[in-house]
Amino acid sequence: MLWRPIKFLFALILLPTAFFTLLETGKILCAVLGNLGAALSFILGVLIYCAIHYGYYNFSRLYVFGHEMTHALAALVCGYRIKDVSVGQDSGYVKMDNCNAFVVLAPYFVPLYVIAAALLYAVADLFVDLTPYRQVFLFVIGFLTAFHFVQTFKTLFEADQPDLKIAGGKIFSGVMITLANLVVLAVVLKALFPETVSLVSAGKNILAGTVNIWRIIVNYIVEKMVNSGK
Repeated sequence: MLWRPIKFLFALILLPTAFFTLLETGKILCAVLGNLGAALSFILGVLIYCAIHYGYYNFSRLYVFGHEMTHALAALVCGYRIKDVSVGQDSGYVKMDNCNAFVVLAPYFVPLYVIAAALLYAVADLFVDLTPYRQVFLFVIGFLTAFHFVQTFKTLFEADQPDLKIAGGKIFSGVMITLANLVVLAVVLKALFPETVSLVSAGKNILAGTVNIWRIIVNYIVEKMVNSGK
């Protein structure tokens, strides 16, 4: 219980950073969309996934499998022992000997299938020249990226998720998931379109915006304290 108010305060502190990260990721996305020739396959992947998801099939079991596997992998990374894993059509669980906020929230911002596809492509490219299939790769990554974001949004907003409370509360979890997903999207777009996306520039703008906001807040608080002491 002691950590909950600390995490809540930490989330509030991160709000300006999350806001400027949203702005910068939006700029990055607009830059990618503006280069339609290079991004067409990626965009088609996103659109086709959305069409299938909302029109025909929602891939729920595939998402549940990835969700629980991400919990399990995050737990292993943290040195925890996995006791049991269950995957159903619409829900599942992972039993482990311990957990933390990273383990609990990992499935909501780690695009497991995107990472798996990228690793598979990278390894295969070591043995076979896959350059002629780059557009297919972009399509697949667009499809899987949409899968991650649509499924995450659906999971968070269609039902009350106990994971959010376990991690430290809905506000803390919401801020961390939002911020992490924005960073993930920016990194994915940078990896796919390195000439269009500048993470260094975005990072500088985020830092500058965050510092300016906190300078204004601190100056306001100090001014109020000084005036109240007169």
